[in-house]
Amino acid sequence: MANFGELSGIKQWGVVIAGGALVTAALYFTMFKSQSEKNTTAQHALEDKIRENNELESYRPKLKQIEQQLAELKQQLEIEQRIVPDEKQVDGFMTMLDGEAQKAGVELRRYTAKPVSTKEYYSEMPFDVELDGPYYSMLNFFDRVGKLERIVNISGLMVSTTKNPQGAKAKHTYQYAPNESIVATCTATTFFSHDAQPPAASGAKPGAPAAR
Repeated sequence: MANFGELSGIKQWGVVIAGGALVTAALYFTMFKSQSEKNTTAQHALEDKIRENNELESYRPKLKQIEQQLAELKQQLEIEQRIVPDEKQVDGFMTMLDGEAQKAGVELRRYTAKPVSTKEYYSEMPFDVELDGPYYSMLNFFDRVGKLERIVNISGLMVSTTKNPQGAKAKHTYQYAPNESIVATCTATTFFSHDAQPPAASGAKPGAPAAR
């Protein structure tokens, strides 16, 4: 085979051009093509991000409205928690009734807790209550209880005179003040919320523990 120097000028140029083509092809398939694929992938990612930003940008005018709705929902939740607390808060309930009794001029003598009735999302917490005072003060007390934020249902109300407290099934007789005229007993029921109770295991007998 003839050496490169022995070839004619045209053939030498042909060899140079062919070699350059081979080098260019090798660089294309090794470096340039790989970089081009990376650039294409990056371009697609950029286009996806721009499209995502444009979609999110459409929500910008609604941002203040959404924030206002969240604030209103938070306020509503706080009100609902005062109406139906998420814990028993027995002490707070008694303190609340005592405060209303003092404001109305009524003596709240006794609380007796009764069994709690558990529902799916809330529980009922009843108390037998005994109180005494002037007639109109007693009316004022029940009116104030009916206007409380926290739900309190009054049931089983019985009223009698201080001379015959047993007529209202009062448990005890007290040293009533001269201006007191009536004795009342009732059941005051309040409520508190809780998470939904898990369903009982199928086939379990009433009162029997669920299988684990």
